[in-house]
Amino acid sequence: QVQLRDSGGGLVQTGGSLRLSCAASGRSFNNYVLALGWFRQAPGKEREFVAAISWRGGRTDYADSVKGRFTISRDNAKNTGYLQMNSLKPEDTAVYYCVAGSTIATISQGYWGQGTQVTVSS
Repeated sequence: QVQLRDSGGGLVQTGGSLRLSCAASGRSFNNYVLALGWFRQAPGKEREFVAAISWRGGRTDYADSVKGRFTISRDNAKNTGYLQMNSLKPEDTAVYYCVAGSTIATISQGYWGQGTQVTVSS
């Protein structure tokens, strides 16, 4: 089993930056070849994919709405993933969830964090 703890959310003004972290515990990432990713859910909206990264970091995938502004990365030695969010917009306001799964394509079927709130003020 893998437990994910996401953190780093907060309140920021339009154009600001935040870095989310996703810390894994229970088992080392090295015991599981897991892709990492982030989803988000805004009030009244469905949960949507944000970004994902393969186990070795060689492949990344982003939603069109965040391309060029968000960067996903990971440090397997620290069992931690990151989502650097720049040029934030009010429409980025949501609860962000860290996810780990077998592949980028099936990541939503894996493990989920508890979520961290990101609020971007206009």
